[in-house]
Amino acid sequence: MKVQERFLKYISVDTTSDPSSDTFPSTGSQLDFAALLVEEMKEMGLQDVSCDENGYVFGTLPATIKDYHGPVLGFISHMDTAPASSGANIRPRIIENYDGKDILLNEETHMIMSPADFENLSQYQGQDLIVTDGTTLLGGDDKAGLAEILTAAEYLLAHPEIPHGTIRIGFTPDEEIGQGADRFDVERFGADFAYTMDGGECGELEYENFNAASAMVEITGLSIHPGSAKNKMRNALSIAMEFESLMPSAQKPEHTECREGFIHLDSMNGSVEHASMEYIIRDHDKTLFQQKKEVMEHAAAYLNQKYGEGTIDLQIEDSYFNMKEKIEPHMHLIDSVLSVYEKLDIQPKVIPIRGGTDGARLSYMGLPCPNLGTGDHNCHGHYEFVCIQSMEKCVQVIVELCRLYARF
Repeated sequence: MKVQERFLKYISVDTTSDPSSDTFPSTGSQLDFAALLVEEMKEMGLQDVSCDENGYVFGTLPATIKDYHGPVLGFISHMDTAPASSGANIRPRIIENYDGKDILLNEETHMIMSPADFENLSQYQGQDLIVTDGTTLLGGDDKAGLAEILTAAEYLLAHPEIPHGTIRIGFTPDEEIGQGADRFDVERFGADFAYTMDGGECGELEYENFNAASAMVEITGLSIHPGSAKNKMRNALSIAMEFESLMPSAQKPEHTECREGFIHLDSMNGSVEHASMEYIIRDHDKTLFQQKKEVMEHAAAYLNQKYGEGTIDLQIEDSYFNMKEKIEPHMHLIDSVLSVYEKLDIQPKVIPIRGGTDGARLSYMGLPCPNLGTGDHNCHGHYEFVCIQSMEKCVQVIVELCRLYARF
């Protein structure tokens, strides 16, 4: 099956994850999709195919090298799509030989995707794109990764003359709501190292990500009738705004890029008597990451001194850390990808992730796991598109990595 055919088949299934759910995985549709993948993988000829009660799908592409005792390489993608936009009733369209001009996504709403707004479109002139109808996301994040991994596995099964070691395949639920690695059994997966195939341009290689924390600020005020409030009222909403004013304005996400971190006020609500604020803290540098947390702690201490102890309750919880320190002892993972990109004439784009991935968490769980691009762009929204030729290139990347690691 061609990679685009497999991709179109996968995106026809709604697997949107749900951050408000108290189940794991968060939606039953992911378990249904996992069952379909298990059936397909078994029919393909993969071995040790399984889906556990949590929705993790594992399988093995057996080595073609007799008595193979080398490292086990893994490839991982996630099954869910982001709840930021609908993943139901996706109506994709293939734009053949894209002419580099505006693309009319939806005639009824006059929704246009233009290279003037999305510069990444320009590089795909003359190639074939899969786009949305402007009412849903496409699902390339991360069903492009799923399709590429299984298309590469199918190719290798059909060409046993290609030498490769034991390859493990893993598909995870709930990545888009930050839970993809929560119940991933690294020991059962059994790989020495792996790559996530998850979004981004073909040629992207990512092994740095943010250190991340969440912060909850609870503010206790004192509600007094406004007519007699002088020198008595403590307005929790005003104190909340004062707390936010103490955060460095240059360290907000709207003023940062590349490796610059930020302190981001994500939500705020309340009344005179009580207010709450949710923040996320991000930085690639661990020292700067710690300094950002200290900025918040100092602000809380200052306001408690000003308005009385207990006015501000600040709770900071680390979420994940920069995978770079876990990848650096295994730089062959990076060198191998760069070697394959050169062989396939793919322009490498080594960039830090301004976010987090399952690979970051898996790296800290003992499975070094950088991320590779899949050919997907503008994910999580109605302007998402995938380049078919890029997906085909990504299949080749997986095949060549399997071949390369046969030499280790």
